Amino acid sequence: MNFDYSEQQLMIQQMVEDFANKEIQPNINKWDEHQIFPIDLFKKAGDLGLMGILVPEKYGGAGLGYNEYILIIEEISKVCGAIGLSLAAHNSLCVNHILKFSSESQKEKWLPKLSSGEWIGSWGLTEPNTGSDAMRMKCVAEKDGDYWVINGSKNFITHGISSDIIVVIVRTGDLLDSHGMTAFAIERGTEGFNAGKKEDKLGMRASETAEVIFNNCRVHEENIIGKIGEGFIQSMKILDGGRISIGAMALGMAEGAMNAAISYSKEREQFGKTISKFQGISFKLADMATEIEASRLLLFKAASQILNAKKSTYFSAIAKYKASEVAVSVSNQAVQIFGGYGYVKDYPVEKFYRDSKLSTIGEGTSEIQKLVISRTLLNK
Repeated sequence: MNFDYSEQQLMIQQMVEDFANKEIQPNINKWDEHQIFPIDLFKKAGDLGLMGILVPEKYGGAGLGYNEYILIIEEISKVCGAIGLSLAAHNSLCVNHILKFSSESQKEKWLPKLSSGEWIGSWGLTEPNTGSDAMRMKCVAEKDGDYWVINGSKNFITHGISSDIIVVIVRTGDLLDSHGMTAFAIERGTEGFNAGKKEDKLGMRASETAEVIFNNCRVHEENIIGKIGEGFIQSMKILDGGRISIGAMALGMAEGAMNAAISYSKEREQFGKTISKFQGISFKLADMATEIEASRLLLFKAASQILNAKKSTYFSAIAKYKASEVAVSVSNQAVQIFGGYGYVKDYPVEKFYRDSKLSTIGEGTSEIQKLVISRTLLNK
């Protein structure tokens, strides 16, 4: 296995790094403090091909693979986890669901707008009372001629207010039936499709999270993605890739926190020398680097499963679990290295610490990842 980046991958990495330093870095504190979701930034990202990373060129996408995808989310998240989260949710959930399961006419209709950044996408599975237990969802659709009438709500939806289209999984059959749910693509402006409360979050404050409400929302059957009853099965496959996304985001945040800690440790002096000279600090940095590199290898292992058309559920869960827990532990230790300065917003590790926690919750908690992993082991 070759662990070196190709010339093209190095060029992509440099392009994304330049974009993050120019367009994101100067604004992160303002966006975080005021919970600003910078829509214009994603239009610029679209110009660079970052809004349709996995989408083939014939639909206006960049036509890249999962290795490049990890690289891109990682580089963005080194600077700001919130922007990395939004970019990941758009690409791996909404866009990828359409790419994998839509008809050709649906792809031609929606993917070019999403890939260019003209449109921002969202994806809805979670409900107020059904997070991990998605098969008990209460958001339902009933058939009425050529239309389906949807009633209910989804919460914790990334871009729930600002998205132009949502891929939403709702119940069309019996409760607890894995074939009783269907995926619909619903464009903003459809009557009965409304945004609800925006969440005031601990971290990831520049990534919009909101409730989505359906009140007698009439959706034509041509907006069904795949077949009736396939929505839950589709969503589980989408989450395999989504967990790689969260893992890549976590990896980037861990690196960002570690890099900040390294720089600070070389500048901060105590007892007549820089704190990097103290074993208590240098060993923390060594542990950080080891855990980060382990996370990276696991992510690329999960990506290789997808690239080789193999089932990735097991390795995606392992990679997401490891990387997300590492992001929290590394950012925690980075705060410790900064001492009192790590607790104030003038320094970057405070934000990495707050942002990193989401990675252990979103797209399946660490406990759910362990459930997926253990079930796979016990069913071998």
